[in-house]
Amino acid sequence: MTLIDPIELARALIRHQSVTPDTGDALDLLARHLTELGFNCHKLTFEEDGTDPVPNLYARLGSKTPNFCFAGHTDVVPVGAANHWSVEPFNADVKDGMLWGRGAADMKSAIAAFVAAVSRFLAKNSGDFSGSLSFLITGDEEGPAINGTKKMLDWLVENGEKIDMCLVGEPTNPTELGQMIKVGRRGSLHGMLSVHGTQGHVAYPHLSHNPIPDLVKILAELNREPLDAGNELFQPSNLEIINIDVGNDSHNVIPAEAKARFNVRFNNEFTPEALKAELTRRMARANINYEIDWWVSGDSFLTPEGPLSDAVAASVEHHTGQTPDLSTTGGTSDARFIKNMCPVVEFGLVGATMHKIDEHVALCDIEKLTDIYGEIISRLMAGK
Repeated sequence: MTLIDPIELARALIRHQSVTPDTGDALDLLARHLTELGFNCHKLTFEEDGTDPVPNLYARLGSKTPNFCFAGHTDVVPVGAANHWSVEPFNADVKDGMLWGRGAADMKSAIAAFVAAVSRFLAKNSGDFSGSLSFLITGDEEGPAINGTKKMLDWLVENGEKIDMCLVGEPTNPTELGQMIKVGRRGSLHGMLSVHGTQGHVAYPHLSHNPIPDLVKILAELNREPLDAGNELFQPSNLEIINIDVGNDSHNVIPAEAKARFNVRFNNEFTPEALKAELTRRMARANINYEIDWWVSGDSFLTPEGPLSDAVAASVEHHTGQTPDLSTTGGTSDARFIKNMCPVVEFGLVGATMHKIDEHVALCDIEKLTDIYGEIISRLMAGK
């Protein structure tokens, strides 16, 4: 059985410039390694009108249950100001005990660590184990997430595939490996708010109606009091106004329309419908006519403690000496889709430099993460 070096595989993946959406080269590299390990690989490309086609990869080894899946993404965010990097963003340089490059933390190194862990597990167990191992890898996590994991899960159902447990390799640790496992996430609700007025000359306000003060009144009502106080599992829900636009470059014209966008990261005190109802009630207090479009990009969820979270927590503690926090903080991830099929938790590398200039991770952390993933596989698949 071929043993895979996690650092060399991570470097090879980083060298593929898979800025979202991944065009497939990084996925092809991954599929070649998994095929050599005995996995049956399916490259799945999905697209919708007006969106980029996105290749994805589902790979499975074995036909028994439980099917333990590793989920992740090979697409990365843009490098930003490339001339501000101290290294070439896609060279995958190793220096000062670190692996540098876009995707090193989020999350090509974690993918490489799990592949390496699988290779070691199979070599140790001669390919004989209870259950199945699988990979669910998308090229569309950092983008709109339309043609990625959600459609892959639909494909699994249509083809009689079932995932029983899933580990997502997102960088969950704030500053040190072993600090945090994500066992849930807050939901995300977007509001696109419009208020109409009557355009006119600023010197003749009686002939016009300025929509900006009306919009400000509505926004003030939205933020007048906290949405909730949070609970022992989730931090408080939070509304942030993220854009205000009147499309007016003139110095002497009252605009005809004012728009605002806001986002709410909400905990399990709300369902999306209950949250929309509460926000609608607040906006009504302003007594202003408005229009609003809603978009829910993910519901809140919590994975109860059980065999999956127990195996991950025990393996992390064994290899790091830390008792990890079981957290629901942070943004959304593709776990928001996977939770509809099976229990899902997230654990990966330190995320302090993800999406930043000079993204990097410690080489020793990649090796340790490989050991942690290997123990998780052993606990779940070999009953150890």
